[in-house]
Amino acid sequence: MRLVLLHARATTVELLRYPAFLVPTLLFPAVFFLFFVAPRSPVAARAEMATFAGFAVIGVAFFQFGVGIAADRVSPWESYVRTLPVGPGVRLAARLLSAAVFAVATAALLVVTALAVSGASLSPGRWGGLAAALLLGTVPFAFLGIALGYWAPPKAALPLANLLYLLLAYAGGLWTRPSGLPEAIRGVSGFLPTRALSDGLVAAVLAGSVDWRAWATLILFSLVFAGLAVAGYRRDEGRRFS
Repeated sequence: MRLVLLHARATTVELLRYPAFLVPTLLFPAVFFLFFVAPRSPVAARAEMATFAGFAVIGVAFFQFGVGIAADRVSPWESYVRTLPVGPGVRLAARLLSAAVFAVATAALLVVTALAVSGASLSPGRWGGLAAALLLGTVPFAFLGIALGYWAPPKAALPLANLLYLLLAYAGGLWTRPSGLPEAIRGVSGFLPTRALSDGLVAAVLAGSVDWRAWATLILFSLVFAGLAVAGYRRDEGRRFS
């Protein structure tokens, strides 16, 4: 555990010194909220706060895992780290812990922004439900980010992460409710993991309940993306260290 904490600390400090990661990660979701969400009814404000919080945390998954792992693959430092007596499980746990720090920070900034400009508010129980839904709902996107990091060429990882992040967020209804999407996009929205995340978050804050269909969909995507991540890791290991 001590090695995990030390590695997580080193990763977090490194990213804190990298404005190109830190500023967009923390500010981008809150700025999007200010631009695209107008003050509405309390019910709509709560739903939009929840879905934009989802948008905030999956961004960390895409960029810290997808872009970060792709960059590490060509980093001489990563090759050196692999010579140390630290297994891949320790490094992955440390990356997860560091990502959790940034996910909490960006979601907190988004929530503060939403509370300030839209008047959204929740009961203590529903705040807890939202936090749990955000934590669990990020899992498939963390696996997708890891898969992207191992399968994408390092130079292509950043544009691919941006493309996937924005397209999935929009088409999945994280920026606007699915009923507000164009008809052609609504046809595919229901098959996307971001739509399942949106539905699960809205159910948590409005109904205080669990949308079992949405969570079953997220579990299915988690298994698929985890398989892609493991296959990508083994492929990369075979190419670089066989």
